[in-house]
Amino acid sequence: MRNLLRLCPLFVALGLLFGAGPAFAGKRVALVLANSAYQHAPSLANPVNDGSVMTNTLKEAGFDVVESRHDLSALDTRRVLRDFADATRDADIAVVYYAGHGIEVEGSNYLIPVDAKLERDTDVYDEALSLDRVLVAVEPAKQLRLVILDACRDNPFGKRMKRTIASRGIGRGLAQVEPTSPNTLIAYSAKAGFTAQDGDGANSPFTVALSKHLTTPGLDVRRAFGFVRDDVLKSTGNKQEPFVYGSLGGEDVPLVPVKVAAVTPAANPQADIRRDYELALQVGNRPAWEAFLAQHPDGFYASLAKLQLEKIGAEQAHVAAIEKAKRADAERDRLAAVGAQKDAQARAAADAKAAEQAQLAAQKAKEQAQQQAAAAEQQRVNLAATAPSAAPASTTSAAGTSVASLTPATAPADLNRSVQSELGRVGCFAGQADGNWNTSSQRSLSQFNRYAGTKLDVKVASTDALDAVKSKPSRVCPLVCEHGFKTDGDKCTRIVCREGYAVNDDNECEKQRAAKPARPATAKRDDGDERPARQRRQSGGAAGGYGAAGIAAAGAGRATSGGQIYCNNTGCRPVHRGCRLEYRGGGGPGNDANAEVCY
Repeated sequence: MRNLLRLCPLFVALGLLFGAGPAFAGKRVALVLANSAYQHAPSLANPVNDGSVMTNTLKEAGFDVVESRHDLSALDTRRVLRDFADATRDADIAVVYYAGHGIEVEGSNYLIPVDAKLERDTDVYDEALSLDRVLVAVEPAKQLRLVILDACRDNPFGKRMKRTIASRGIGRGLAQVEPTSPNTLIAYSAKAGFTAQDGDGANSPFTVALSKHLTTPGLDVRRAFGFVRDDVLKSTGNKQEPFVYGSLGGEDVPLVPVKVAAVTPAANPQADIRRDYELALQVGNRPAWEAFLAQHPDGFYASLAKLQLEKIGAEQAHVAAIEKAKRADAERDRLAAVGAQKDAQARAAADAKAAEQAQLAAQKAKEQAQQQAAAAEQQRVNLAATAPSAAPASTTSAAGTSVASLTPATAPADLNRSVQSELGRVGCFAGQADGNWNTSSQRSLSQFNRYAGTKLDVKVASTDALDAVKSKPSRVCPLVCEHGFKTDGDKCTRIVCREGYAVNDDNECEKQRAAKPARPATAKRDDGDERPARQRRQSGGAAGGYGAAGIAAAGAGRATSGGQIYCNNTGCRPVHRGCRLEYRGGGGPGNDANAEVCY
C-alpha cells in the first residue's frame, strides 16, 4: 500500500499523458460475410448459419471489432470492405471470413455477391469481387492478416456461363494463391481445384472445425488450421482437405492470447523503479521524465532519465536556434532591401552569422545528446535482459549525468545497424548494414521521410527513426534500377536483348547499326611512273646525253634542287629555283636538247 501511495503522483501524470484504456493491448478486428439468398442461382442453406457461428466464436474470443453482414450485393460488399479497411489501420490482427459462392477465372479467384448474374465469363470482372480486393482490406494489420474462404462449393454459374473466348479457363473450386504481403494466411475449405461439402447439418464441416480450434487460447494459428484439417478429413471420409496458403515467421501467432493469472510479486524496489522508467520512456516527453525524477531523484535510472532530459533539451535548443537564425537572416535581408545604413547592415550580418554558428553548435549538441541517450538505453536493455531484477551502480561525472560502465562507442553502432536493416526491409537502403551512419545511410532515411511522410532527423540514427521504420509492414520507397536493369517484382534483373540488339539510353532494346567497312589503304602513287617518257629520260640518265659527268652532277644536284639537272657543253648544274626544263628536241654539240624556262 505504501508503494502504491508513493507512486500515485507518477501514475496520475502518466495516466493523463497516455489517456484512458489499455495502452499496449493488441487490437483484433474481424469481418464476417455470408451469402445464401442468391437472386440468379439456387439459394444456399449453410452460409448464413456458418456466418452466425463464426461471429459468435470471434466475439467470445474477445475481438475488439466483429462486423457481421450477410446477403450483400456487389456495391454493398465493396462499401463494407472499404469501411473495414479503416478499422484495420491500427489493428495487430485482422480476420475476414467469407461463406458463399466463389469462382476461379484464368487463375484468379472471385467472391460472388447475391445480385450477380454472370451470363458471360467476362461479367465476373464487373459483378464479382476479386480476392485481391479482400487482401487490400486486411493489409494494414501489423501482426497477422487472415482470410478464410468457405467458398469452394460446386458453382452453378460456371456451368451455364457463356464463353467469350473458348480458351478462357474457368476452374473447379478456387485457384492456388501465393500471398505477396508478409504475415498473410489464406485458408480454403478445400484444396485448390477441389470442391467442399456443405454437410448434413446446419453448418459446413469446415466451419464446425473452425469454431472448435481457431480461437483456442495460446494456440498458434497454423497448428489450429492443422487440427481443422484433421477434423474435416475425418468427418468427410477423406474427401475434403482444407488447405492454407502463405507463411509466417518463427514465433507463435495465436488469435487469442493465453490469460495469465495475476501473481503478486515480491517487493523489489529496483523492479518498481525500472517499471516507472519504462512508463516514462513510452511517453518520452519532458513532463514524464520530470515526474519520474521527482519520485526517483538518485540512482542508475535517475542518471538515465537525466540523459533523456538532456536529449530533449538539446532538441528543443536546436529548434530554437533554427528559428533565431531564420529571423536574423530575414532581418539582414530586410535592411539590405530598404537600403539601411551600412553600420546597421553590418550589425545585422554579424547577428546572422552568430545565429548560424549557434545553430550549428546546437545541432552538434543535439546529435551528441541523442547518441548518448541511445547508447545508455541500449545498455539498459542489455542489462535488463541478462539481470532483470538488478541494476548497476551509477557514477556521476563533472556534468552529473554520465552512467557507469556504459559504452557509447559501441551501442550507437548497434542502433545504426538496426535502422539500416529496417530501411533495407522497406526498400530505402541498398547497402550493407554495417553500423556506419554515413552519407548513404542519411540519404536512405531522407528517402523514407519523403515517401512515408515523416520528418525524422537524418543526421543520426535514433530510436524514433527505428520505431517509425519498423511500423511499416511493407515496401515504402519505390524500386529504382540502374541502367541496363529492369524491375522484376521486388528486385532488379538485367535486361537481355536478342542478337543484333543492344540496350539504348532509354533502357530499351534497340537494333544495332552495321559498322561501315574500313577504307583499304592505297599505295602511294609514284608520280615518277606517270611522267612522260621524255621527262624520265631527262632525270634518269645523263641529261642531254652528256655521259657520266652529267650523271655525277645530277646526283650532286638533287640535294639542293627540285631534281632536274641542266647540262650543256660547259657542264651540268641544278635547275634554278622557280625554273623548269622544257624539251626542245635535237641535241648534240652546240644544240641543247633542253631549255631552262623560268617564271
